[in-house]
Amino acid sequence: MGYGFSLKRGILAAKNETIVMTDADATYPFSSVPEMLEKKKEGFDLVVGARTGKYYRQSLFKSILRRLLKRLVEIVSEKKIKDINSGLRVFDKSLVTQYFPRICNTFSFTTSQTLAYLMNNHFVCYVDIDYNKRINKSKIKLIRDSIKSLKYILESCIYYNPLKIFTMLSIMCIILSIIGFLCSHFLHINAGYILGIGGLLVSLVVFSLGLLAVLLKQIMDKKYEK
Repeated sequence: MGYGFSLKRGILAAKNETIVMTDADATYPFSSVPEMLEKKKEGFDLVVGARTGKYYRQSLFKSILRRLLKRLVEIVSEKKIKDINSGLRVFDKSLVTQYFPRICNTFSFTTSQTLAYLMNNHFVCYVDIDYNKRINKSKIKLIRDSIKSLKYILESCIYYNPLKIFTMLSIMCIILSIIGFLCSHFLHINAGYILGIGGLLVSLVVFSLGLLAVLLKQIMDKKYEK
């Protein structure tokens, strides 16, 4: 059923409130856990081991993709993030289970958990760790899993802060409108005016849909609370 589904079952089966999660491929230094637990005692809701070192950087292509996804999550959450999907983390069972319906059942479990906490104003702390060499081959498919992560990031943004993504789309339509008007003015292309006016109308519709999405979320949240 997937990486995230297995983690959820393990968390539900756990007898203690504090959960320590790590991968079993020797990449994460479990010796860092005591320090992370101390951070947890300071009042943080989620403590993440922020990976560092040569084994974490790996290929240039993977590093670029990771940075792009990290930057996108920072834009969505409006918070600085050191490591979006580290597999070494400490959190409370009672809190994470509240977000299980919105946390991914597959590879993006860690990404969706981090987003859920950040978008709901929980306190997240990062502790630098040395990422070690993997003892076996990774099952992660870089392009496929990156696209899946992007999908869940967008879904989380639409769910937790729908107006933000609709506003971004609306701004893009306005930019296209301005380009159309400029092309018409300087290049004397009448089609540019049509593009410009159409873009402005679409931007208005998209922003209105964003307001409607916010209203729907408020209704859903009230039903969930009941």
